[in-house]
Amino acid sequence: MTRRPVTPHDAARADAIAQAHARSRALGLRATEAPDFDALAAADLRELIDTNRTLYHQARPVMDALHAQIVDTQSMVLLTDRNGVILHSCADSDFVEKAQRVALRPGVSWAEQHRGTNAIGTALVEGQPTTVHAGEHFLRANHILTCSCAPIADPYGRTLGALDVSGESRGFHKHTLALVRMSAQMIENHLFNTEFADAIRLQFHARAEFIGTLYEGLAAFSADGTLLCANRSALFQFGAPLAELQQREFAALFGQPFAAFMQQIMRASGEPLALALPSGVRVIARATPGAAMSGVPTFARSAAADTSRSPFTPAPSQAKAPNAADSAPQPTLADLDTGDARLAAALQRVARVRGRDIPVLVLGRTGTGKEWLARALHRDSPRRDGPFVALNCAALPDTLIEAELFGYEDGAFTGAKRRGSAGKIAQAHGGTLFLDEIGDMPLAQQVRLMRVLQERAVVPLGGTRAVPVDLRIVCATHRDLRAMIAEGTFREDLYYRINGLVVTLPALAERTDLDPLVARMLEIVRREVPGAPARLTPAVRACFARCRWPGNLRQLASALRTAAIMAEGEDAIDMEHLPEDLMHDCDPASDCAQPCADASTEDQASDTEREPARLSVWQSRLIEETLARHSGNVSAAARELGLARNTVYRHLRQRR
Repeated sequence: MTRRPVTPHDAARADAIAQAHARSRALGLRATEAPDFDALAAADLRELIDTNRTLYHQARPVMDALHAQIVDTQSMVLLTDRNGVILHSCADSDFVEKAQRVALRPGVSWAEQHRGTNAIGTALVEGQPTTVHAGEHFLRANHILTCSCAPIADPYGRTLGALDVSGESRGFHKHTLALVRMSAQMIENHLFNTEFADAIRLQFHARAEFIGTLYEGLAAFSADGTLLCANRSALFQFGAPLAELQQREFAALFGQPFAAFMQQIMRASGEPLALALPSGVRVIARATPGAAMSGVPTFARSAAADTSRSPFTPAPSQAKAPNAADSAPQPTLADLDTGDARLAAALQRVARVRGRDIPVLVLGRTGTGKEWLARALHRDSPRRDGPFVALNCAALPDTLIEAELFGYEDGAFTGAKRRGSAGKIAQAHGGTLFLDEIGDMPLAQQVRLMRVLQERAVVPLGGTRAVPVDLRIVCATHRDLRAMIAEGTFREDLYYRINGLVVTLPALAERTDLDPLVARMLEIVRREVPGAPARLTPAVRACFARCRWPGNLRQLASALRTAAIMAEGEDAIDMEHLPEDLMHDCDPASDCAQPCADASTEDQASDTEREPARLSVWQSRLIEETLARHSGNVSAAARELGLARNTVYRHLRQRR
């Protein structure tokens, strides 16, 4: 049998285990020691659980769901506090006796100083999801175990405890750590929503079907629009740390004034909202006003001081760190050239006008990278030291785009800020203004924009004095503006003002540089998921080559991020790691149509071939059990599982 080559991840993991063993020896432990069976007295354990009651109550249902996915695999799910003391466990009946032999039970500490190298203690020390398998345990008595553990953090990133799956070493499966990590993230999201139950909470993602799942961004705001906190997914989507985001106004985070956002919430309670991130990426969002906001006229009052800080809330001195850089490094035109001839030609044309005051109009389907091009043009131009300001014209209702684009004076409308607000045009003075989806701008605002471009001055809403502006304008759209001119929905004079140079970006399915694009995107993803693979298997590469990619670069980036998390710790991203819904966009003749391909000969020959080792089997079993518990109610089952209803319906169709 050919041995699998050692990867950088394997080497890093081996080094981490070696360091953990060195710590164990430094603590004076001996590998031959018998397990320490000392456990907390029942009263002391109850007191410890009460001390960790929020973590305990939020973790219990997630533990039950996780156990349902791995049931009958001779394993158990464990919850610990921040010191590694087991608070609760769910176990297969045939594993309980074996667990007792190594003191794997509530009330016992599995910190490294007591047990040496083990998944719980080592994950808490390293602050990273960790697998410790068989002989990697420091104590020989624990060599019968295979354990996968992920730390659980509070909304501010401080470790509260850990979630672990332990079982017989013969039952090892590479997917277990991914399941544990996803479950820990689910607990963290529950903790977030509990902590900020009275705040204004926002769920958001570029893809609507990810709202309500592990991948949604969560952000909490006070009644005056101050960002209180954001979960890991939100920070990843923003591309900035929490301390930096807390320094920004709501409008800088989501592309519209906070007052306008609250008006939307009150008008369409529970309905999806269209917002735009600072990167220009359009997201779908759902907002929850919060218990403290119910029935209160938001714009008529200021936020009351919170005199009852929760255990998670940091001290005032910790709440906001000094402001970091205003923005992350921007791409250059050279960065965008990854080998596609059509794109290279477009970049060359844009490069010729980067130092000239010529407006640029970028055409292309949604998700083809129009804002990336605009940012690169700004980065390579003499205006690089000035601001780059983006506005998605399709993300704002007609009644709000005027205030957002042109600004407003004090008292211009209900909910307006004191002292007014500078609009996007004024903010872009000395730099570049990027108007995405210009074809969605209302006709009335097209007239005002035309006047600004002619006079190089802007008059804020409610004002009388024109403010001079010096800016470069870059516009983008996926619409046919000439057809809109013929229909009377886009002004011809504005069209000829903004199309000094027109370039069209190819759709992803038409590009010839898929492999370099994937490599570059994986580099970005691996900053968030260091253990993610750096390459794709040939089967996945063939699948990607035959995919229609209706969401273009945005869809590719999302698919790679999901797959990278599922494949963390492995050599390459394989078919089983891809998002299930990606298969709907693939050529049925390709390997993509077979996401559950047979395991390799080596896997089939393993000791675990009779166990439900496939993630798809575990998911199917969990869906079945949840449907049974809800008497076949698909909506209720999907809500409990955090899945889209279409996923549950798809499972039912496959079952038939």
